[in-house]
Amino acid sequence: VQLQASGGGLVQAGGSLRLSCVASGSRLTINDMGWHRQAPGKQRELVALISSGGSTTYGDSVKGRFTISRDNAKNTVYLQMNGLEPEDTAVYYCNADYIYYSSDDTPVVGRQWGQGTLVTVSS
Repeated sequence: VQLQASGGGLVQAGGSLRLSCVASGSRLTINDMGWHRQAPGKQRELVALISSGGSTTYGDSVKGRFTISRDNAKNTVYLQMNGLEPEDTAVYYCNADYIYYSSDDTPVVGRQWGQGTLVTVSS
């Protein structure tokens, strides 16, 4: 499984950004997808998760400002970030929980992380 994230950048406080992350690979079923972030000197924290059925979970600090969505046909997850604050500055990592079926159809469960995309919010 490979994940390719895009959409990070520099924005002023109060502005918006949209992140995208595409999962690719063969013999896969993609289940939950989501975003985490890590600011300098801090632990990685949950931003948002979305199930294949569309159920969502958000970290407390982003509720009401960020919206996660996905396109199952494209194995793509999006994160719309509105009302950005300097505290949102971090590297954002997408993740995908998957089931991979080997050549003998043995299922292998795993979580893959994307390479990270930097979001910088200036005050």
